[in-house]
Amino acid sequence: MFVSPASSDRGACILHADLDAFFASVHQRDDPTLRGRPVIVGPGVVLAASYAAKRRGVRTAMGVRTALLLCPEAIVVTPRFAAYTRASKDVFAIFRDTTPIVEGISIDEAFLDVGGLRRTAGDPVTIAAALRARVAAQVGLDITVGVARTKFLAKVASGVAKPNGLLLVEPDRELEFLHPLPIERLWGVGAKTAAKLHAVGLRTVGDVARIDAVTLVSLLGPAAGHHLHALAVGHDPRPVVTGRGRRSVGAQRALGRGRRSAEDIDAVVTGLVERVTSRMRDGGHRGRTVVLRLRFDDYTRATRSRTLPDPTARTTDVLDAARRLVTESWSMICDRGITLVGIAVTNLGDSADQLELPFAEAPATLDDTLDEIRRRFGSRAVTRTRMLGRGSHDTLTSTAHELASTDPRAHRNVPP
Repeated sequence: MFVSPASSDRGACILHADLDAFFASVHQRDDPTLRGRPVIVGPGVVLAASYAAKRRGVRTAMGVRTALLLCPEAIVVTPRFAAYTRASKDVFAIFRDTTPIVEGISIDEAFLDVGGLRRTAGDPVTIAAALRARVAAQVGLDITVGVARTKFLAKVASGVAKPNGLLLVEPDRELEFLHPLPIERLWGVGAKTAAKLHAVGLRTVGDVARIDAVTLVSLLGPAAGHHLHALAVGHDPRPVVTGRGRRSVGAQRALGRGRRSAEDIDAVVTGLVERVTSRMRDGGHRGRTVVLRLRFDDYTRATRSRTLPDPTARTTDVLDAARRLVTESWSMICDRGITLVGIAVTNLGDSADQLELPFAEAPATLDDTLDEIRRRFGSRAVTRTRMLGRGSHDTLTSTAHELASTDPRAHRNVPP
């Protein structure tokens, strides 16, 4: 692991590079007839949308039917996860060729520290412009870059500059840039937190900065209150950290409203587990903790986990643990109705670090055989009988940890 030096005395040397409408842009790159048009990656739930669709009100996680009411002329395309992964790897190769200090935070965005490259590559804005040109020329995708003294400000800058932009936040003008922005630009401010702040008359980042931390703590609690106040006054000492291994592998499926039978839910869980464990084996990972995430009709959520005795990437081991978690959560599922299921495996390590005696090459397992069949003939070449006709691979989405699939964590966002 490498930690970049503190950036406070080095000027604006942190880049936040974020691919624009990533999933949708990959489809538009590969199919010229889609360029400039409203594109929705579905089906079932919106996984991504082009900017033309976003301008009509289409948003990620919205139901596709709702999205089409907002934008009837939108084109719905089927997800192509292999294409997204390939594009992400190509872009991250450019990141790492630009600087060795790269911290991925999702499959389509990363922080880069370029503070030590002035003599060899130029100032940070010049480096950012060259990076954008390389991504466009070599990968065929647009990318927005924010340049600032801190990670938080760099990420805000890229958000303001989207789409396909480049924005520098100069150190002596940070608060001038930050304070007029809406409070939703602060990391950690979602709809609920924003509503609480709006209720007491706080609407801009400057409003938050002008009240004391004690007041924020009384509104939001100690952790969130101190965190938001620090960001609002421009304080973010976190360095760019590289070399961290992937922390989790996961996938989720939106179900829509309506009651689901135990067999329906088991088919969904089975499909998710098979996808997750296949990706783990492809990446040479094993994990110990199986996590079940649920979202209900009333928009509440629940997370349950089970830690296994030994690290594993075997489908049967993870599926058994996931089914136990579903059983433990069944009363909540029945009472509240379920709209989303997610499966993740955490506490990951590399298989090479977990070899068991004897070290002789093991015979091919059923998982190995199925992986090879799917690699050669496609992901739907083999499926379980209980999943036939259920579309269990439809609307699968990567988790917010997804970036480490290229190196650190892979998914949302996400996030990050």
